[in-house]
Amino acid sequence: MAAINFAGLDMAIHSPMRLGILTTLETQGRQDFTTLKDLLEATDGALGMHLQKLEEVGYLKCQKSFVARKPKSIYAITPSGRRALLKYVETLAAIVERVRAGSRFSSRAVRQA
Repeated sequence: MAAINFAGLDMAIHSPMRLGILTTLETQGRQDFTTLKDLLEATDGALGMHLQKLEEVGYLKCQKSFVARKPKSIYAITPSGRRALLKYVETLAAIVERVRAGSRFSSRAVRQA
């Protein structure tokens, strides 16, 4: 059995909130801060911190503007963010496949547990 490259679990993504942000932006397109906050059921502070981290590593970009004199931030995944997310998901898929293939328990026994 080939080794799994656990280094593929990018620590910039390896957080439920950051994975949720990138997944949302990849699957649903650009989103404003409020929509992301609602979709991910996050607080302003927590979401802001994770968005900042993803922006620092270049996985998303933010476009700031004013709408009716109120600031509005729109976030989009970058090409490097897309590549990192896909690599991360591929690594997770390899882990899942390995566990399923090498499990000492049948799937029926797991469902009953």
